[in-house]
Amino acid sequence: MSGAFAFEEGDFHALSDACSGDAQFNDRRLATRRKLATLGKRAVALFTTEGVALESRTSLHNPTVFNHMRVRRLWAYICRAKTEKKRLRTVLGAELAKDLDAAYRNAYLCVAVEADALEVSFIMRSEGWYDGQNLLNRIKHDGLDAWLKLLNDLPGFRLRLHDWKGEWLCGSLTPERLEEFLSYYVPGEHSLTIEQRLPAPPGARQMAFGPELPDHMLSELEKLLPIYRYAAWSKESDFLFSR
Repeated sequence: MSGAFAFEEGDFHALSDACSGDAQFNDRRLATRRKLATLGKRAVALFTTEGVALESRTSLHNPTVFNHMRVRRLWAYICRAKTEKKRLRTVLGAELAKDLDAAYRNAYLCVAVEADALEVSFIMRSEGWYDGQNLLNRIKHDGLDAWLKLLNDLPGFRLRLHDWKGEWLCGSLTPERLEEFLSYYVPGEHSLTIEQRLPAPPGARQMAFGPELPDHMLSELEKLLPIYRYAAWSKESDFLFSR
């Protein structure tokens, strides 16, 4: 699928509680996965023109032990390319970098579908502690203002800490609120997420079916690229060990 597409009722229904563990819906979920793969490839091509080397992968569409025999969420990761992973390996060393190939062990941008929502996000999971530590070291070096401005340039997104119920709304964050978040955040223990959720509940999904929505998701994902460039370790954002 390389051209335009729209989301459909089946994209959401196949992820519902009633269907998420049923292998009969694998083909339906595969169609959704291909839509997300298309968005991921478009994002990679777009970001390449902006000087950021990334690659895209998609999640499993069939029930397996890795997803506890339920597919409740499908997504495309957009994370550092192999060349960038190779550079990071030289910094971390063989032992620390042995699992770096797994996309979720890197900071990544994400587009996702769940049974009742679409999502556009930037995610640093606890397993990708090096990116989280790079961010904290950069904030310590640069001061809080640059990170605060990047977050407040994202109205409609929210900053979240791991699985905590609290949230910090981008666009209106104060230095005090951001310092509060950073006082709790520990790389290696917590995930850090900046997300925009687009509700698509059963019976009220017409917005999600519009042919313009994939383009809108890509546009919102592009807004997160400065966040990625600031936080994730790279040659231009090298604050992990060297400073």
